[in-house]
Formats: sequence, structure tokens, C-alpha cells
Amino acid sequence: MLDGLRDSVIEAPAFYMMYGGLLIGTLLGAIVYLTNFCAMGSVSDFMNFGDWRRFRSWVLAGATAVVGVFILKSMGEFNPRDSIFLTPNFTWIGFISGGFIFGIGMVLSAGCVSRNLVRAGSGDLRSLIVLVVVGIFAFMTIGGLIGPWRVLFVDLGTTNLADMGMAGQGFGDLLGALTGLETEKAELYAFILVAGLMLAYVFLNKKFLASPTHIFAGVSIGILATAGWLLTSLAQDDFADVPVALTSLTFVQPAGNTLDYLMRFTAYESMAFPVAVVLGTLLGGFLGSLVKRDTQVRGFNGGKDTATNIIGAAMMGIGGVLALGCTLGQGVTGVSTLAMGSFITFAFLVIGGMVGMKVMEWTA
Repeated sequence: MLDGLRDSVIEAPAFYMMYGGLLIGTLLGAIVYLTNFCAMGSVSDFMNFGDWRRFRSWVLAGATAVVGVFILKSMGEFNPRDSIFLTPNFTWIGFISGGFIFGIGMVLSAGCVSRNLVRAGSGDLRSLIVLVVVGIFAFMTIGGLIGPWRVLFVDLGTTNLADMGMAGQGFGDLLGALTGLETEKAELYAFILVAGLMLAYVFLNKKFLASPTHIFAGVSIGILATAGWLLTSLAQDDFADVPVALTSLTFVQPAGNTLDYLMRFTAYESMAFPVAVVLGTLLGGFLGSLVKRDTQVRGFNGGKDTATNIIGAAMMGIGGVLALGCTLGQGVTGVSTLAMGSFITFAFLVIGGMVGMKVMEWTA
């Protein structure tokens, strides 16, 4: 159906990845800023005020992306099994520990990476420092000082699901293994069950239904995650000199990639999609702050505030790599593939956020 567009993207992948990523990121940043979408804020809302609307908006973003990916898959435009999320190597210890560490870190840094991006765009220097530290610690954890220890740790808690007769870690794979259903039927039933439960949780709530801002935020962010999958999927070319990574909205490793890109610009032939999304989100935050007339330079409130934010940023860099994603990278993009690891990470992001809230209370 999109063969013409696919041909165009394959002919000029650098153009489409840069400008497509910038567009998606800019829209994301503006939406996050204008709607006050925030994973950390959602945890704070239900813990402190009993308000679950922002949390449901986060779930709705994931549910929308689940539906979007199912549509793309049905059209033959995207195969979730080609993503990093559905491999048979089930790194459960990374999902649990990484999600938990990231959850605490996002509270200490007053927001996850995407939230800090939009705040940095509005002139918040605290968030700019947080982003730099996240990127540094992400790279340290991937292949730097912390890298060897990460590999040893993750190996302690990795299960090869292929040994259990499962092709991957999707809920469809699990359902097929448990019931003996054919792969296609198992994936369909898993989609209906998971998407149905998520949407029921979101919309069977009168307060949420009465909040169009939260509904708009969730649906639009889920659509942008789907758009990211579609764009990078269209660029897949077995004969490309520089293959395009199949990905969508995610921000931890890309924070490090962006620092590397800015420092070694002349060594790159083009801007990768994740870097374009990061820079676009920064721009979107700036534009959103202009609309709200909230653009101003902000700094840390003393040494304690500085230390707390930097520690939180380091935790997000480490935790995001262990968990293979962040509040959007796993909580929306990963969830969209119906990967069990993404749902586990989501749960521990929330648990870590709740613990982080208590830590902030105790140390106040």
C-alpha cells in the first residue's frame, strides 16, 4: 500500500530520517509541554492527590501504539519481530532492575528524559545538565566503564525462551506456547486481550472521559510512536551501505548519541532518526513554552538540589540501558509490540517512581 513512499525513503533515507525524526520529535515536545504529559508527574498525582488521569493518559499512549502497530502489521508495513523488543533473549533481571532504578531516578531529576528535554527547550538549565549526565552514563553503561559489569549482571538473569519453544517474548508467543494455538491466531487473541484491557482501564473512568487534554495527549503520543515505527520500517533496505535502525520513540541511549553527534558532527554523514527525535523534542518544548509564554532561564536551587538531580540523571542513564528503554522507550514504544519485557519494565518504572517519591519525602 505504501510501496511508493517506501521507494522514496529507501532512495533518500538520510533525508527522511532527519526531517521525519525532527517533525515527530517537535510534535512530541510541543504536545508534552502543552498537555503537561509526564510519567513522573502521573505517579506523583495518584500518590499525593488520588488523581489517576495522567497515569491513564500514559497507558492510553501505550494502548494507542499497540493498536497502531497491529494495523501496520496487518497492512504488511511493519514486523514487530524485527525490533529489539521481541527477541527470545528474555533479560528479566534488566527489565526489573533497570525499570526500578530509572523510576527512582526520574523522581530525583523531577521528570524522565523526555520531560527534561521539553523543559530544557523552555530554558531550564537544570534539565540541560540532567540530559548531559543521562547521555554520559548511558554510554558508560553500554560500552564504557560500567559496560562489563552490566554484561555480567544481565547474564545472571537472562532466559533464552527459544529453549522453551517460544520464538520471542511477545504475549502471543506465550499464549501459543500455553495453548498450542497457531502463531497468527495466538498473536491476534493476545492483541485483543491486552489492548482491550488497557483501553477498558482507560475509558471506564468518568473523570478521565471528562478530560479531553489527557485523552488527546495519550492518543497523539501513541500515534507518534506508531509513526516512528512506520518511518524507520519503510527505510529497511538489505542493500543499504548504512542500515537504518528499526526504532521509534526512545530517549536514553539517544541522549548519548546526540552528545556524540554534536561533538563529532563532521564524522557523521547524516543525522540518525533517534538523534533527530531528541533535537526535535527539544525544539518542540521551546515552541510549547512560547505558546504558553513560559520561556525563561531556570537554575538549580542550591547544592542539594544539584546533587539530587545529577544522581537521578545517572540512575536514569544506567537504568534505561539495563531496561532497554525509558518511560516512552519501553512504556509506549516497547509496549506497542506486546513484549512481556516491556510490560514488566513499565510496572517497575511505576514501582521505582513510587519509591522515589517516598525517598524525596524522607530527605526533604
